[in-house]
Amino acid sequence: MRKILHGVWRGLDALRKVLHLALLLAIVGFLVGVLHEAMPSVPERAALVIAPQGRLVEQYTGDPVERAIENAQGEGVHETLLWTLVDAIRAGAKDDRIHALVLDLDDMDNAGLPMLEELARAIHVFRASGKPVYAFGSAYNQDQYFLAAQANHVYLDPNGYVMMRGFGRYSLYFRGLLKKLGVNVHVFRVGKYKSAVEIFTRAGMSKADRAQSTAYLNSLWATYQQQVASARGLPVSAIADYVSTLPKAVAAADGDAAQVALRAHLVTKLADKQQFERRISQLVGADKDGSFNAVSAHEYADVVRSEASTPSAATPRIGVIVASGDIVDGDQPPGVIGGESLSRLIRSARRDKQVKAVVLRIDSPGGSVTAAEQIYHALVALRASGKPVVVSMGDLAASGGYYIAAPANEIFASPATLTGSIGIFAIIPTFHRALARLGITSDGVGTTPLAGQESLGQPLNADSKLLIRSQIERGYAEFVARVAAGRHLSDAQVNAIGQGHVWAGAAARHIGLVDHLGTLEDAVHAAAKLAKLTHYHVQFIHPHLSWTQELLQRAQARAAFAAVSLFGPQVSLPGLGPLAARIRAYARPLAELERFGAHGGLYAYCFCGRP
Repeated sequence: MRKILHGVWRGLDALRKVLHLALLLAIVGFLVGVLHEAMPSVPERAALVIAPQGRLVEQYTGDPVERAIENAQGEGVHETLLWTLVDAIRAGAKDDRIHALVLDLDDMDNAGLPMLEELARAIHVFRASGKPVYAFGSAYNQDQYFLAAQANHVYLDPNGYVMMRGFGRYSLYFRGLLKKLGVNVHVFRVGKYKSAVEIFTRAGMSKADRAQSTAYLNSLWATYQQQVASARGLPVSAIADYVSTLPKAVAAADGDAAQVALRAHLVTKLADKQQFERRISQLVGADKDGSFNAVSAHEYADVVRSEASTPSAATPRIGVIVASGDIVDGDQPPGVIGGESLSRLIRSARRDKQVKAVVLRIDSPGGSVTAAEQIYHALVALRASGKPVVVSMGDLAASGGYYIAAPANEIFASPATLTGSIGIFAIIPTFHRALARLGITSDGVGTTPLAGQESLGQPLNADSKLLIRSQIERGYAEFVARVAAGRHLSDAQVNAIGQGHVWAGAAARHIGLVDHLGTLEDAVHAAAKLAKLTHYHVQFIHPHLSWTQELLQRAQARAAFAAVSLFGPQVSLPGLGPLAARIRAYARPLAELERFGAHGGLYAYCFCGRP
């Protein structure tokens, strides 16, 4: 009987293995088929369509498999990768199959001005090839219009508008709420401009924060006006005049905001979507669906990559590492800068003999001092190996974001980059008063004055305050020393421009925090020059993905199409998305309070945000 049962078990086990193998082969076969069918073709005469969806980002956030599954389930695209669009536009400028560039901006949510400048520069390269650029919008908000203005021909729906408001920075202040709740917030900071903590300790903006915010917002608005006016061939004053007179001008035009934009020469023609598509069809021909021959930026980027010849293994490379998001300890997914995960990428670039220089693209408000220090040392080791390090700053490279920029050979920023904010703080909330209101009290004994101080139900005593304050002051001194060494300044000079002060890129260049104003491409050229390279390949260095993740990423577009075809789009409630986003934005500072209070950690963080 035992032998019979053993034989049956072996048979069942063998059958299980066969079924698993068959299932695996079926899945692989499906994915291979998906990949084969998903590779698009480019018509011999086509328009390249740039249609960003959601936020424009330097790096996708979250797990790639989860993102692929969400897209396959029809949950929509919430982010568009900046560099995919840039690469597609630059490639299209040299491709004889691409005869025009079309900017469809209706679904783009928001983007920082430095990211928009990267796209604008690519559009200028396309225009320089002699090919036309067309933009269409049902309506244009401020970010959308910045891109539309770069086109030869700007179309606007007759029922649309061009809405520019300038830049502002408004925050919610929680002192009153925390006082009512009985929450004590103990703040330790170095730097009179270190305003990240003020939303928890004040009822409104301090004079120092108001002064610095006014300065950098005016700088950003001046940059926006200058670039838009230049692209449209208008005097710089035309943009401010348009904004200041818009309410009365629209009222005088009986509410016809599109005509106001046309008269201001912000747009070249009023037309609906069908009229616009017929115009593009005249240039590149019509497709079988009655629209124009087109290829999307993402499809075209895939085609260009598949057609491009693989560089020789001996070809020297310049590695580009993207550091985007808050700086947090440990390993983190894309969209968050992990002290360990980013350091690992830097170490891999140092050990790769073919990588001759590194460009670190930073878009970060900072975060954990411990993680920033870990990344700093990895960059110092990279430079010590003889490989140049050049930093390219995106929207934000402030506080901890500047900390990790300090060891670079050269630093590039946009005029609209927000940087600096050299300062450190700690926030320790205690809840003994709030608990007392509920009838909960805390009591006990300890062997030292520090015993029990980690409990949020205990008041913070003098010894703990002294300990934290000493750490903060030392942390700030080290921050200043790091910047002074990297920027070849004295500690006194850095302290004078530090104190948590936020600077726009143009001002940061003037005071020595930034070397040059320019784009990522300029930073790459500088890295090549420092490495004495004339022939090289640019390689984005990403975290390693498993083969499963790579297959899912490449197959997600096809899978999403198949899912929608079979099951239809998922039900959604229009209007709740933006509301939910607003609620999350308002709740975030309170979530940050919880995180900043954890373990009494030190933070180099800037709440300057993206105006």
